[in-house]
Amino acid sequence: MAIISMAKLLLIICGLATLLLTRRPSSTIHPLAVAWTPVAVLTVFFAFGFSLLWSVAPQAEALGSLAKHGKLIVVILMMLLIRDRREALYALAAFGLGQLFLLASASMLFMHVPVPWATSNMALTNYAVFSSYLDQGIINAVFAALCWHFRFLAPGRFGRQLAVLIALLALGNVFFVLNGRTGQAVAIALLSIAIMWELPKRSRAIVVLLPFVLALGLYAGSSKIRERLNLVYTEMQAYSSNQEPVTSSGLRLNFWSKSIQLIGQRPLAGSGVGSWLPEFNRLQHETPTENQVSGHGNPHQEYLLWGVQLGIPGILMFLGLLLCMLRDTLKMETPYARAAQSTLLALAVACLFNASLYDAQIGDFFCVLLGLLLALGLTQNTASAPPLPQHEPST
Repeated sequence: MAIISMAKLLLIICGLATLLLTRRPSSTIHPLAVAWTPVAVLTVFFAFGFSLLWSVAPQAEALGSLAKHGKLIVVILMMLLIRDRREALYALAAFGLGQLFLLASASMLFMHVPVPWATSNMALTNYAVFSSYLDQGIINAVFAALCWHFRFLAPGRFGRQLAVLIALLALGNVFFVLNGRTGQAVAIALLSIAIMWELPKRSRAIVVLLPFVLALGLYAGSSKIRERLNLVYTEMQAYSSNQEPVTSSGLRLNFWSKSIQLIGQRPLAGSGVGSWLPEFNRLQHETPTENQVSGHGNPHQEYLLWGVQLGIPGILMFLGLLLCMLRDTLKMETPYARAAQSTLLALAVACLFNASLYDAQIGDFFCVLLGLLLALGLTQNTASAPPLPQHEPST
C-alpha cells in the first residue's frame, strides 16, 4: 500500500511537471479536446470536495475519503501524458506484462511453487499474490478480455494463438482456482458480451440468456463455483432467519440495507464525503445488539457509497461518469472500443458487490487501465502502429 501511494503521488507530480514543461505541436489534436471523460471526472472530484462543507465525518477521515475518490484524476493524467498511439501501445505492452506476471505468480502458488514476492496474507491459502483473491479474480477476468480483444496486437507467428491461450488460462484461474464470486460474475459478463460481439447481428439478442447459460454450465462443471454459490444461498438464508450479519453475504446485506436507510434520510445532498462509516455506526448504535464497524469502511457497493455521501445525485453522478466513458469509446476503432467497453462493464458489475473504484489496488487498477484504453483509442494513429483487423463499427 505504501508503494502504491508513493507511486500515485510521483505520477501526479511528474505528470503535472510534464504538462507544464512540454509543448505540443499546434497541429496535434489532443484526445481531451473531444472527450467527455475528463469533464465527468473533474465534476465528480469537485462534487466530493464541495461536500466537505456538510460532511458529518471527522475532517481527517473526510479528507482521506476525498483522496481515495481522487484516484480518478489518474484517468485524466493517462490521457494527457500519452501523446500518440505508439506510446499507448508501449504502455499497453508494459501493463500486459505486469498482468501476465501476476497470472504466472498465481499459477505458481497454485502448483505450490515458492513465490518469494507474494506479499498477500492469502497467498498460501487462496493463491492471491499481492492483494486479495477478490481483487485478483476481477483483474484476471479483465485481463482475459484484454488478451482476447487485443490478440491481433500480439507479435510473432503464433502471437494470436498465445494471446487466446493466456486468456483461457486467466479465465481458468478465475473459475477453478480463486474463490472470488465477484470475479466469477465479472468473467461471466465479459464472456457473454465477447460471444455476443462474435455473433451475427440478428443473433445478438441471445446475449440476454448467455449469462444464465454460462452460469449453469459452470455450476455443473466447476466444484469451486458450485461450492461458492451454495455458500451464498446458505448465508442469505441464515441472514434472513436471524438478521445476524456474521457471514460475507450477511455483512453485505446488512451494509446495503443500512445504506439505503441513510440515503432515505438525506436523499438530496447526502452526508458528505467520508460519511459512510460514522453514519453506519450511528444506525448501528440505535440497535445496541449490532456491532460497530471500525477502519475506513464502505458498504461493499460503489453505487450505495456514492448515494450515502452525495445522495441520489451521487448515484446519478456515478452512472453519468460511466456513460461519459462509454460515449468516448464509441469514437474508437472497434477492437479498442470493445476492450474499453469490456473494462467498463467489468467495473459496473464489480461495483454491484464491492466498492471497486473507491478501494485501493483494484480501484487503481481500473483507473490506470481506463485511462490507458481511452488514450489508446482516442489518440491519433502512427505509422508504427499495427494495422487493425476489419470489423463492423463498434456498438
